Amino acid sequence: MKRLFRSRENRMLLGVLGGIGEYFSVDPTIVRVIYLIIMFATAFLPLTLLYFLLYLIIPEKDIY
Repeated sequence: MKRLFRSRENRMLLGVLGGIGEYFSVDPTIVRVIYLIIMFATAFLPLTLLYFLLYLIIPEKDIY
């Protein structure tokens, strides 16, 4: 079963978008660009809050 984790390898800030990219087998850069486009279109606040909420909910990938 596939699980969603925050990424340790594809991390720019907290690893949330890198983990989403790894989960969907998409380049994390594409996920980040899409996130930024939507964030600018919605005046920052909703997706910024969502990002930090996901940071609290999604566990970090184990090193092992």
